[in-house]
Amino acid sequence: MRERTVADDVAVELLRTELTGFCYRMLGSGFEAEDAVQETLTRIWRAADRYDPARGSLRTWAYRIATNVCLDMLRGAQRRARAMDLGPAAEAGAALGAPAPEHVWVQPVPDDRVLPGYGDPAEQALRRESIRLAFVAALQHLPPRQRAVLILRDVLCWRADEVAHLLEASVASVNSALQRARSTLRTVAPDPGEPVRPADAAQRELLTRYCTAFERHDVSALVALLHADATMSMPPLRWWLHGRDRIAQALSDPAASCAGSRLVPTAANGAPAYWQTRPGPDGVHRAFGLVILDLAGDRVRGITTYLDADRLLPLFGPPARSTDPAPAA
Repeated sequence: MRERTVADDVAVELLRTELTGFCYRMLGSGFEAEDAVQETLTRIWRAADRYDPARGSLRTWAYRIATNVCLDMLRGAQRRARAMDLGPAAEAGAALGAPAPEHVWVQPVPDDRVLPGYGDPAEQALRRESIRLAFVAALQHLPPRQRAVLILRDVLCWRADEVAHLLEASVASVNSALQRARSTLRTVAPDPGEPVRPADAAQRELLTRYCTAFERHDVSALVALLHADATMSMPPLRWWLHGRDRIAQALSDPAASCAGSRLVPTAANGAPAYWQTRPGPDGVHRAFGLVILDLAGDRVRGITTYLDADRLLPLFGPPARSTDPAPAA
């Protein structure tokens, strides 16, 4: 019987972030990903004396357990989605309607919970793209085992024989599942927008202009930065808008004014992200929503504002104390 060692503890902890990233792509929720990883680690330590290095690496063993945990959690689960997957766009001025339950939505996740700080730049860029809201929402269209195969093969770049060993399947069945998954994604996956390049001066300028216009409540300047086909949504509301003109109408409505709000940079889903804060009666700014932007060239193409800030704060931590409209990198 093999005894658990300190080295085992360290090795497993080093895997925590990448396992959380894998579980997030599988489950579409940062909260559920955290739960899945905690269950994975519990199962690892319960079975540590049975781990045999001759049969595979600790990493492979951990991923096998994490995959099984996710597959168990996905049994009978409803597919998570974005607002645009749930119905047609609304007209500006239309009633917002009742919020939908949390399990309906693809939920955001902090970058530092799911993006390891190691790997070459191309590998890191791929990981960032694969946690974008649009991509994670597209993954939800895949049956769970196809989802696992595609993430392991196309995101984490495992070999077909490694995935077959992990899933206890044949290489032929893994390759078949991968082809079906790729085919489905081609039909449901939208262009996720521009990748975030921290060194890109044009992106930084666009985001700074956006934050400045937002904080000044300069609707004309803000709308000028939007793509003609821009979308705006506010989970947990099913309501969403499509098109710069409709968004302009909504932003111009005095009842919907965000005057006095600030945007404080954070890091979510590999995209430009901000806490939107509002002043309370005491003048202290508090988180109102989490804003995630999609970029397309020199315009903002998507604005997703998660309104359930109190629910997200334990996962993300509170907004930094800043009044600067500097963009998130």
